[in-house]
Amino acid sequence: MTQDTARTTTRASGRLRNAWGGNDCTGMNDHAIPRVDIGALFGADEQARARVDAAIQRAAHHEGMLIVSGLPDWARLDASKRHQLLRIFSLPETEIRKLWRWNFDPTRPNVYRGWFPLQNGQATYKEGIDFGPDLAHGAAAVHAGDPLREASPVPPEDALPGWRAAAREYYLAMSRLSFTLMRSIARGLDLPEGIFDSAFVQGISTLRLLHYPLRPPSSFEGADPGEVWARQEGEPRYVLARGHVDTGFMTLLAQDGVSGLQAQHRDGSWLDVPPEEGALAVNFGKVLALWTAGRIRATVHRVIGAGQERYSIPFFYEAAVDAVIAPLPLPDAPGFEAFYFGDFLWDTTTKFVEQRGIADLRTPRGKPPERRAKRHRPRNDRQRRSVQLRGACRRLARRNALHGPCERRIGTRAIRFSIHVGQPDGLAKSGFLGIA
Repeated sequence: MTQDTARTTTRASGRLRNAWGGNDCTGMNDHAIPRVDIGALFGADEQARARVDAAIQRAAHHEGMLIVSGLPDWARLDASKRHQLLRIFSLPETEIRKLWRWNFDPTRPNVYRGWFPLQNGQATYKEGIDFGPDLAHGAAAVHAGDPLREASPVPPEDALPGWRAAAREYYLAMSRLSFTLMRSIARGLDLPEGIFDSAFVQGISTLRLLHYPLRPPSSFEGADPGEVWARQEGEPRYVLARGHVDTGFMTLLAQDGVSGLQAQHRDGSWLDVPPEEGALAVNFGKVLALWTAGRIRATVHRVIGAGQERYSIPFFYEAAVDAVIAPLPLPDAPGFEAFYFGDFLWDTTTKFVEQRGIADLRTPRGKPPERRAKRHRPRNDRQRRSVQLRGACRRLARRNALHGPCERRIGTRAIRFSIHVGQPDGLAKSGFLGIA
């Protein structure tokens, strides 16, 4: 990832256009996290689905954070299922140490996936573990030459009976739900609903399990007081996760009922993201903000102490390592240099405290080759005339800003056609009106 690309990301994230109509978000006001019932995304009513698409787009653009309810049964994480996943924190320390990452235990082979312990002297105070797609898809998702596709360390079955099956089920459910939400976002942007699909084939999504304990006095030693303390309603509150923006596309977060998560409003104030049973908090990352030319907002969020320990389960929906992120066909979208998602992800996440010290352990793929439009050779005279006609339309439109019925001679025949400019790809479209 080059510095120029990173600067482009920053610039593009700032170009937010308020191009969306009415307010379809349930309970949305200027200083509250919007709630959207997404049940219609799984039904046959296209009008209801379109209303949900608009509500998601409005929330994603305005706040970049929303709470989604109306989840299908297969995506709902109730208290029992949540407890099943969080049992991993009950493992004895000897078993947990076997899951540590290389930067905390150099004898471990795993670099990117695995356990990160509590660290004193930092603004962030949490422990947890990251799992990749091999949790659900096995060895087929592992590539030994790239730490982004390494095997995830998992507890043995006899240590946590049933845990692997529960984790696999939840990973697959969140992948399926994320796929549905990305298609909704595409429709909300007036793009083909499957425009994002190919980027997530062989994706490297991450399931993370997190524990935020109460901060002991020793955890503050050596930390910047300005980073570890915040004020909430006039009262000092310690920070458990410093303000940050997620790297990739979309995060689906299951909370345990304990408050503390906050999202930063455009005016700089902090909004509570209340935990709701049977619902998920959804926020968006830097890559999606850049990819959509700021139509989706990547929101700064943090976790502050609430006087009791807290658990959460984020799922980071991430594209394939070799997915090329290039400008989408959106009106008035600024261009940016195409890049491989894996390179951007590695360059960004290795700056987080739990990933420090591993940046040099992966070789970036570099700049993707330029894409060239495919040229199809006409197979017969009719196709050849059609190609000539389309070219004539576009030349006329660019030269004269034509719109509507026109006539053009190709050979000895006068062909009447209609030109329609202002298409999303910036090109004129044409249609036959007749041949004389």
